Amino acid sequence: DPYYRFNDVMYRWISLDNWTYSRTFKTPFDIRTWQKVNLVFEGVDTVAQILINNITLGRTDNMFNRYSFDITSVIKEVNFVEVRFLSAVSYAAEQSRCHKAYSIPPACPPPVQKGECHANFIRKEQCSFSWDWGPSFPTQGIWKDVRIEAYNHYHLIYFSSTSFFVKSAQQWSLEIESIFDVVSSKPIAGLVTVNIPKLQTQQTFSVKLQPGEGSIVLLVNINKVRSSAVEAWWPNGHGKQTGYNMTTTFSMEAGYQIEKFSKAYFRTVELVQEPIPGSPGLSFYFRINGRPIFVKGSNWIPADSFQDRVTYDRLWLLLKSAADANMNALRVWGGGVYEQDEFYDICDEIGIMIWQDFMFACALYPTDQNYLESVRAEVSHQVRRLKSHPSIILWSGNNENEAAIASNWFSIPYADREVYIKDYVMLYVKNIREIVLTEDKSRPFIASSPTNGLESVKEGWLSQNPYDTHYGDTHFYDYSNDCWNWTVYPKTRFASEYGFQSWPSFSTIEKVSSTEDWSYTSNFSLHRQHHENGNDQMLQQIGHHFKLPQSTDPIKKFKDTIYLTQVMQAQCIKTETEFYRFSQSEIIKGEGHTMGALYWQLNDIWQAPSWASLEYGGKWKLLHYFAQNFFAPLLPVAYEDKGVLYIYGVSDLHVDHRLTLRVVAHAWSSLESVCTLVKDDVTVKAQSAVPIYKESINDFLERCRNCTRKSCVITFCLVGEGGLQSPTNHHFLSSLKDAVGLEKTQLSASVSQQDDTYVFVLQTTAVAPFVSLDVGSIKGRFSDNGFLMTEKKKVVVFYPWEPTSVEELEKSLTLTSLGDVV
Repeated sequence: DPYYRFNDVMYRWISLDNWTYSRTFKTPFDIRTWQKVNLVFEGVDTVAQILINNITLGRTDNMFNRYSFDITSVIKEVNFVEVRFLSAVSYAAEQSRCHKAYSIPPACPPPVQKGECHANFIRKEQCSFSWDWGPSFPTQGIWKDVRIEAYNHYHLIYFSSTSFFVKSAQQWSLEIESIFDVVSSKPIAGLVTVNIPKLQTQQTFSVKLQPGEGSIVLLVNINKVRSSAVEAWWPNGHGKQTGYNMTTTFSMEAGYQIEKFSKAYFRTVELVQEPIPGSPGLSFYFRINGRPIFVKGSNWIPADSFQDRVTYDRLWLLLKSAADANMNALRVWGGGVYEQDEFYDICDEIGIMIWQDFMFACALYPTDQNYLESVRAEVSHQVRRLKSHPSIILWSGNNENEAAIASNWFSIPYADREVYIKDYVMLYVKNIREIVLTEDKSRPFIASSPTNGLESVKEGWLSQNPYDTHYGDTHFYDYSNDCWNWTVYPKTRFASEYGFQSWPSFSTIEKVSSTEDWSYTSNFSLHRQHHENGNDQMLQQIGHHFKLPQSTDPIKKFKDTIYLTQVMQAQCIKTETEFYRFSQSEIIKGEGHTMGALYWQLNDIWQAPSWASLEYGGKWKLLHYFAQNFFAPLLPVAYEDKGVLYIYGVSDLHVDHRLTLRVVAHAWSSLESVCTLVKDDVTVKAQSAVPIYKESINDFLERCRNCTRKSCVITFCLVGEGGLQSPTNHHFLSSLKDAVGLEKTQLSASVSQQDDTYVFVLQTTAVAPFVSLDVGSIKGRFSDNGFLMTEKKKVVVFYPWEPTSVEELEKSLTLTSLGDVV
């Protein structure tokens, strides 16, 4: 296993060598009957020479491009095909050496990443040369399908449909684009019929295909009567993800008929950047089908260093876990890959909106002619391939490269800035943006993230401070300040990256380590941490509120530390996300109207400490269970300001609700609640965050006589008609290391099977914070985890992802709460 222990370094030699893939194949058809035969590579990673029968067809240098080679004149009955790869590492170094005019930083990743240099000189997955959460495995190979296509007359290469709503006519229309390779030397005429039975829409067009790359663009208006009945595509939590079966038939004079089956989706997207009363700057939010949507979710990185291990099932599990945690969006981050078709199909199906970066990250990039030509082909291919997906709501040029120049990450002397700014505009604006605007008019484009949006454009595409909270989006990381203190967070328009690290579960680490590795300070633990001082930063953040583990049993100490990193991460990101959610409807000192929270990061590329909420293999960390609550459609959120407790009602629901707020104080020392406040007729407004409760902590403690800050904790929830209920939230009045009366509890669980799920009945003898159920490497997830247990009994359901049994679950179960850490 390349992920085992230190194998990433042991196997480095593989990426420094050149590898050739070859085979002999028989042609399964009669060559003479076809006008054109192509050898098509959907993806080659990355630098290779392609030969058939010892004749060079061409070369590849871009992992993100599709390559098609005409082999009509060289194919025989029996063929020998070769793909001769060059080491990506040595190619990148060579490209950098040849770029003599000026250097293009960064040259190498920080040593802690144990990576390779000059990733920015090769059009390859940037994190395959290492990242601060992942190993260096600069692969070489055929990473997507390869096939032979033989055809006469004409052949369909790309097919896409995008929807538009024509306001004046109050009617939906579809733009259908087809791109062909036309073999004949004369134009080919014919008919195209588009049929959407469910919408009683059928239209026939006469068309003419020009020789070469011929394209047809058709505008299909949806039957007027049916247009009002069209079910739009909505994000998760806001409606259905309806798609309509569509058949497009091409019947041309020459050649065969082509029937294309696809799904038509109807949705509009706008990125709204407008002045806000009482606030300098501009808004930054998404309107889907005319409705403003608060974007809730995370950032997606490649699910494996070896892309062929990323199966449909693995994608489904990760994306379904995002939807199950009440997410409606993911940002496909610009240092990985443009994801496979199935990824976007699943997002279409379950309502996950995608913010799609182009694959440029944390670096400056060359702009010589060859490089730009390769990038142009890449962008045009990817936009054509992906633009039919309703899930994609935004194209974004790069990750953090505007910020890199603005904040001068690479210490570029002021005198030399101009050349890099010119390169930046050349690449992202004059090339990438131009192509995107030509190919896809159905969704917005921004040049970078974080950016100041229209303000960045106004400042020549490079704003002075891309992190300005009054414009665009922000990325924010702070590991030294206390994360429970909400005042350190930016009251931004849109938080597209923020996060804290934690360690994955022991069961996940165990698979790739040996006994001597099982300590927080082992060589292995240091080796897996690719973020400078990351392990210490976690301990420091834990230390603000929790006692550090002191066990003399080294393995228990390691497991306790892992548990605390997950508790810390979950509580930190909960605090920060709730801050972003309660800021959506207010402007304070000119800041606010936050309309998006995408934490960094959703998933893991290998088993290591990282910012992820899903471990490698899909297991939910405590953070992911917390996300299910802090992203809930209806949620009460508490914070303290100058000794006053405020509770906001946050809602993503489409209508106002009259609800009851229950606020309960619990003493750490007793399962009997100390006092309960019930407030009826609380109006929680549709799609907003409004204050619903305010009381000074002193008054609160006076009202609940037996409580002090250190002896009590507050829980609260919203309840409405017809079973409408928010999760129960909590607010700590002091650090848990200072809590008074917190007893070591006896936790027990009984397990029984109910249909396809398993029911765990938990019992506790005392109030237990952060109760964690762990069933080792049995795949599945719980209905709730990491919770504060304030009652004697709690029922938790386990949803297995593979067959298991009551016996297996009982055998594997570990119950931990804060009191078990000593």
